[in-house]
Amino acid sequence: MEDIEILRKFFQKDTFATGMGAQIDWVQDGNAACSLVIQEGHQNAGGTVQGGAIFTLGDFAFAVAANSLGKLTVSVDHTISFLQATKGNKLIAKATRLSGTKRMCFYQVEITDDHEELIACMSVTGYIKDQEILFRAEA
Repeated sequence: MEDIEILRKFFQKDTFATGMGAQIDWVQDGNAACSLVIQEGHQNAGGTVQGGAIFTLGDFAFAVAANSLGKLTVSVDHTISFLQATKGNKLIAKATRLSGTKRMCFYQVEITDDHEELIACMSVTGYIKDQEILFRAEA
């Protein structure tokens, strides 16, 4: 499944990520990129982007990439390293499928900013359920 408009409609149901502004930029072969324009509401008390916002964007990119293959996939483990604060206005999360079996998949997610600086790295293990996702234009 790579019809990006159908995926965008499906993932509108992820109201937490989309409510904070996460968007799907591209999807191909079980990989995806999602982005977030940084707003005042994404800031922590120290004036930088809150780690939870960065984590959510990375998790959203994983979900889009893994579920785009048509089977309901959920994360079971995340490891994230925050490398530096962004000085940019936008974050981009690229989820790359490293390997997978019938039930498990492994992804690397790199979160960069619009200055091409690496902000965080995330490793995600996903569990692939035995449930087809029916993507429909009216979903």
